[in-house]
Amino acid sequence: MQQTPQRRAAEQIASVLRKAGHVALFAGGCVRDMLMGRSPKDIDIATDAPPARVVRLFRRTRKVGAKFGVVMVRVADCELEVATFRTESDYADHRRPRKVVFSTAEADAQRRDFTINGMFYDPVADNVIDYVGGRADLDAGLIRAIGEADRRFDEDHLRMLRAVRFAARFEFKIEERTHEAIRRNAPGIRTISAERVRMEIEQILTDVNRRRGWELLRRAGLSAHLAEGLTWTDAQADAGARRLDALPETASFPLALAALLRAEAPPDARRVCTRLRCSSAHAAAVEWLLAQLPRVTASADLELADIKLLAADPRFADLTALLRADLDSQGLSPEPHAHLLDRARRIVPSQLSPPPLLTGEDLVALNVPAGPQYGKILAQVYRAQLNDRISDREAALAMARNLLEEKE
Repeated sequence: MQQTPQRRAAEQIASVLRKAGHVALFAGGCVRDMLMGRSPKDIDIATDAPPARVVRLFRRTRKVGAKFGVVMVRVADCELEVATFRTESDYADHRRPRKVVFSTAEADAQRRDFTINGMFYDPVADNVIDYVGGRADLDAGLIRAIGEADRRFDEDHLRMLRAVRFAARFEFKIEERTHEAIRRNAPGIRTISAERVRMEIEQILTDVNRRRGWELLRRAGLSAHLAEGLTWTDAQADAGARRLDALPETASFPLALAALLRAEAPPDARRVCTRLRCSSAHAAAVEWLLAQLPRVTASADLELADIKLLAADPRFADLTALLRADLDSQGLSPEPHAHLLDRARRIVPSQLSPPPLLTGEDLVALNVPAGPQYGKILAQVYRAQLNDRISDREAALAMARNLLEEKE
């Protein structure tokens, strides 16, 4: 594992615990990542020291789950999770255990989700401790539930989505019995909070292997339970997979979600986003992308003002990526995409959203009464400006007067 500030902080915490007579091991995903040659996002430490003891040994701590044996310890600028070895039972809400008993490293490994996440690493002996066969499954490229798969998923239904995420991200297979258990327990996803489901879906869809993630969700029977009222025909699901595959590697979550929800009407897609507890910005982006897609598919029919308004929007890059993916997924010519980009590139950046030639104060001076026509006149004049039909304030005022006369 690369020597990073986090790694140094983790070793320092482990050293303090060891000097106090306790076991201290790196645990879970960081060990998996280390063995795969990846840089871990977080380094978690497992110990036989109870939470109260951890708090006494370190100056800067934060109790986030002392009931479950978890304390956050800050060293320098790094805050790491220190958890006491434990066993868990009686999961009341398919998420949190009612009962926790502090135990040993071996017993702690048995309560974790998948074998590749159930290993420990001794930073002093530079040794991997594996009670669950995680190293063999890592070498074989398998996602296997620890112990009885049905029990692991009944404890926390979200583990089914995590299985898919790991399998897609690492390009692993889901072990047969584990996969069968997911199919049996798939409806349980509906009992999980929408926020937790959305977080997993976001990680799956923003990964470079998003198409594989989507196909694994379908094969495991999970896709039908992601959001209330959301269903796909096989043809729609296949088309969604092709669009996901055609997206840029760094596609944003709204872009990937729009690619997947292409068959939905824009307002319906937004409702799906709301059910998934997406942020309002993400929900609005998905709706906007799907609403604009038919327009840019026929970009030759758009006026210059339309192109400027679209290109000035910060979501324009996602829109062009969605257009290209939609065309590619259908085996259609990329010409509409090339034409749209060409028209946008021809516009001088300063002219994408120039200050309006006509303002509300000008309309007040023309004695235009407040009301619906007020905004309509401003919009029409600004559109003429964007279309290069008027270029100065005098022309803008003249157009406003003409519009007023037409309405009288």
